Amino acid sequence: MGEWLPEESNNSAGHAGAGHRARLRDRLLTGGPEALADYELLEFLLFAAIRQGDTKPLAKNLIAQFGSFAAVLAADPQALKQVKGMGEASVAALHAVSLATRRMARGAVQDKPVLGSWQALLDYLAIDMAHLNHERVRVLYLNAQNRLILDHHFAEGSIDEAAIHPREVIRKAFDIGATALILVHNHPSGNPEPSRADIAITARIAEAGRLLGVTVHDHVIIGRNGHVSLRARGLI
Repeated sequence: MGEWLPEESNNSAGHAGAGHRARLRDRLLTGGPEALADYELLEFLLFAAIRQGDTKPLAKNLIAQFGSFAAVLAADPQALKQVKGMGEASVAALHAVSLATRRMARGAVQDKPVLGSWQALLDYLAIDMAHLNHERVRVLYLNAQNRLILDHHFAEGSIDEAAIHPREVIRKAFDIGATALILVHNHPSGNPEPSRADIAITARIAEAGRLLGVTVHDHVIIGRNGHVSLRARGLI
């Protein structure tokens, strides 16, 4: 169980594994973005919380349990705590990196025309939603300049009229002065292919928007294996 401690001092340089840590640090700083394998980068992140010892087995175990480096960082802190060897400090270290990554991605789309920053938007959504183990429905509300004014988590669960009614989606737009919106939800299966229910509810919301002057630009479905744009498929 790790305890959060300051950066290693010279007095601790002789502990077991110090040479390995130093070599990883050198490769990280001088070797470019792909210098470390996923488990090595995760291993390095754990150094901040686990003062001494070999973090490689824990890093590899985390990736094996959650499926990928990205899934480890996206994991709920309570799920991380269930992994043997993960104390509160280790969980906090990884969760902090996850939050920092999300804020960096969000910063790339804030205060910019969303349609002109489409790849940045997709990156932000993938970081935030691709590894969720349940469905989340959100609506991105835009102003007349297509700038994001509200990223609204509308519902948890499958996207149908029981969870997200077209009238409520459009009413929210009026409440906040939005003129357009983008629907987003994820598929926990990893496959972003739209279902019949996805297509049907999108059509209902788009029609309600047309009647009331709110443009539905797109419905983006996020999965671990990529994303699907219903606009690009000609389904809006």
